[in-house]
Amino acid sequence: MRIRTDYPYETRQDDVRIPLSDGIRLYARIWRPLDDEPVPALLEYLPHRLTDATAARDRQRHPWYAGHGYASVRVDMRGHGNSEGVPGDAYAPAELADGAAVVAWLAEQPWCDGGVGMFGVGRGGTTALAVAALAPEPLKAIVTVCSTDDRYDRPGGGAHARSAALLAGAARPPDPLYAGDTWRELWLNRLQAVEPALHTWLEHPTRDAYWEHGSIREEYGAIRAAVLAVGGWHDPYRDTVLRLVQHLDPARVRGLIGPWCHQYPDRGLPPGPAIGFLQETLRWWDHHLKGATAAGSASPAGSVMGEPLLRAWIDESHPPATTYATLPGRWAGDDVWPSPRTTPRVHVFRGPPVVVDSPQHTGVDAGRFVPAGGDADLPPDQRDEDGRSASFDFAVTERTEILGRPRVRLRIHRDAPGGQAVARLCDVGPDGSSTLVTRGVLDLSARHGRDRRDAWPPGATEDVGFELSAIGHAFPPGHRIRLAVSSAYWPWIWPSPGTAGFTLEPEGSSLELPVRAPGDTAGAIGFGEPEQSEPLGVVTPVTLDEPRPGRLVVRDVAKGEWRLETDPADGGTHVHPDGLEYTEEALDTYTIQERDPLSARARSDRTIRLHRPDLAWDIHIEARSETSCDADGFLTSDELVCRHGQEVVFHRTWEKRIPHTSG
Repeated sequence: MRIRTDYPYETRQDDVRIPLSDGIRLYARIWRPLDDEPVPALLEYLPHRLTDATAARDRQRHPWYAGHGYASVRVDMRGHGNSEGVPGDAYAPAELADGAAVVAWLAEQPWCDGGVGMFGVGRGGTTALAVAALAPEPLKAIVTVCSTDDRYDRPGGGAHARSAALLAGAARPPDPLYAGDTWRELWLNRLQAVEPALHTWLEHPTRDAYWEHGSIREEYGAIRAAVLAVGGWHDPYRDTVLRLVQHLDPARVRGLIGPWCHQYPDRGLPPGPAIGFLQETLRWWDHHLKGATAAGSASPAGSVMGEPLLRAWIDESHPPATTYATLPGRWAGDDVWPSPRTTPRVHVFRGPPVVVDSPQHTGVDAGRFVPAGGDADLPPDQRDEDGRSASFDFAVTERTEILGRPRVRLRIHRDAPGGQAVARLCDVGPDGSSTLVTRGVLDLSARHGRDRRDAWPPGATEDVGFELSAIGHAFPPGHRIRLAVSSAYWPWIWPSPGTAGFTLEPEGSSLELPVRAPGDTAGAIGFGEPEQSEPLGVVTPVTLDEPRPGRLVVRDVAKGEWRLETDPADGGTHVHPDGLEYTEEALDTYTIQERDPLSARARSDRTIRLHRPDLAWDIHIEARSETSCDADGFLTSDELVCRHGQEVVFHRTWEKRIPHTSG
């Protein structure tokens, strides 16, 4: 990582409040050149609190953009951070309208030349897409990283863990250092509006109007801005990149998929290799906001639109591990997607019918829902999971590269109305080790479309097909391609109330791989060394406490019960240069008995402390979310407690039953 300290432009930093039409003001931090000449503006618009939660990450990139001739702006959404108002549902119309209003406000500032770009990762990347679909006139280009064009494509059981995280996150108060004496009034108003998001998600099990809103998959044609779509093979939303390069105008879109997790590709978090992502995005901004060949452009020679439509990393085969500093592989380029270099190769299943009745804990080795660079994030050796599944192996006699979405076709006989089918594609080495390559899930009641539920006729045999998540991977000669099929995948997928699996008939079942022809000449694809601006200087005090494992599996042999504990947070205390002490702890626990789907339990706990000793400001937030089920539906229990010092400022519990609606 190269730390940049000298730039073409001297810069300044200002904190401002952006007024909206209803009188609400959003808190913003602006880094921009001191030069009197107006420049384009770049916007990152998030709920994640710019003065603490993302402060360190913001410092890595916003000053860097400013030093290269842009006004780089970070804005907290309504009801979050130091912004006024109350929080609402993610991607609600008001949230997106606020984003478009901020774009318009930026374009009108005397230091802005009228052109605006927008960027973000995860929530911010998806919001950038959704705001672009509103087509505000000043928005000329976006960079969307690890985002989704379809909100219904969410990581299954991760919703149960995120409920407490979202509760605790929404309950954090404005910071008096920045919000002033109004912080408490703003906080109390905010707390009255907080509701568990999980309730809404569970009440919409099909892909209905709720999920369609904010999903630009419904309106690709509405986007007028140029789109640079970026993803990673270890991010669950990576298929978005392939859909965007397929459906948007090739003159206004480019796609980039690397080996990365759910992070910006310059941050150096595993797996790598990291790239000079800020330099690559600068080429994008310079082309679309300043003109590709503008005199004095800081971009490397050559237009970014001269790059292939899709640049994708193809992993070389590697042994299973829960983290990799760097993965072996190479870059490949395609000017059209779907690529004419890729052809389907069908592997037909062989053998007699096989009963697939997986124990309910199948899936404990699935890895983290949304990998973020932790040492236990990725799936370990899949041999145990393969043993709980029906596996079909195919010998690899020559190097076989795949790029795209594999597809399975299964002929299933089932005696019960519901259930699910899970398919995992694995690379099996000569030593028997099994590395997860990609996977896919089908709710059998959604086999005719995700917007409906059709019960499986008891005793019926049907052919079903579904795609696995996209991947670029090379299988070497001497290895085996394995397709493992299971009827459970806990806790990624909440189990069906019925206990029975299904019978899989190999005759009529197959695996289709998108095989890429050898010999493409993409060797010219390359990126610079990662580069960022000087770090913020957040300090983590040394502690003698033993760190909690990132992922712990406990088996009670006598009870046949499995417990998975995960620690998804960057725990401990972080001291910011402005004096803030920020502490966050998290624990997610998933419990299930091997043969009882109704025993499934998920619990998520979050504690947050925000402390300013010099202001006698000491905030404690505790959030708990629990989900269980019976034959009729889900039972949820949520609790939120907020304290200022010893004073309990807010305490509320929610208990709710949500009926099953699947077939």
